[in-house]
Amino acid sequence: MRANGIELMNFPFGQTRTRVASRHALIAPDGHVKSNVPGITGAAAVILINEAMGARFAQLLITFEATGSAVFAGNDTETCGYFETGGGTLEIEGEKTTRCAAGGYFFAPPGKAWTITGPKAGTRLTLFQKKYAPLSNAVIPRAVIGNASRVKGQPFLGDSDARLQVLLPEDASFDLAMNIFTYQPGATLPFVETHVMEHGLLMLAGQGVYRLQHSWYPVTAGDAIWMAPYCPQWFAAIGKAPASYLYYKDVNRAAL
Repeated sequence: MRANGIELMNFPFGQTRTRVASRHALIAPDGHVKSNVPGITGAAAVILINEAMGARFAQLLITFEATGSAVFAGNDTETCGYFETGGGTLEIEGEKTTRCAAGGYFFAPPGKAWTITGPKAGTRLTLFQKKYAPLSNAVIPRAVIGNASRVKGQPFLGDSDARLQVLLPEDASFDLAMNIFTYQPGATLPFVETHVMEHGLLMLAGQGVYRLQHSWYPVTAGDAIWMAPYCPQWFAAIGKAPASYLYYKDVNRAAL
């Protein structure tokens, strides 16, 4: 159908799956807009989550050109990174230079400079960044470099169809965690979770339904989700293939 020279069947009519509420958000890829982020060159950078929406951390999606790079000086910000596709050369101050492939991940502690250079064209990298919260009598956490393919998934609360890969050490010096959750079709979180931990999430594969507060959202690979503290949350995998997501949460700090 055409009207005034416009092909109406291909016109979006202002529709999007993105929803931004006071305590949660679903950011669908159809609304991504690039930002200029200091330290990142030769790449499309999208700031998916940050303090402007009420979050206490930032989640970025970086898609590199072959000439791209990320160069960050050491300060009070800590960074987790996950290579969804492609790869690049990672260097964290004081650590051995590592060539990372898809599934590679890292943690750059506060005070340590880090860089990514020589990425494959089209490399997609997710970053979680936050200001480090020091813990009395605890040392600054160490750098971590690994690949998710070498981290065994553990049944979540005894359910072998819902497996959790814990990517960072469960150590009190760390004030954040980064995990991958994989569900077989039909598997779910066992109950609606409500807790103090804040989440940033990226759907890696498959599809499902996410409950956030009193709303239910269809989600698929590429979607990002923010969950504020005490946002009721629940997930069910649907379709014929497993669903998985990468997520951040803040941990190991006092209630007051």
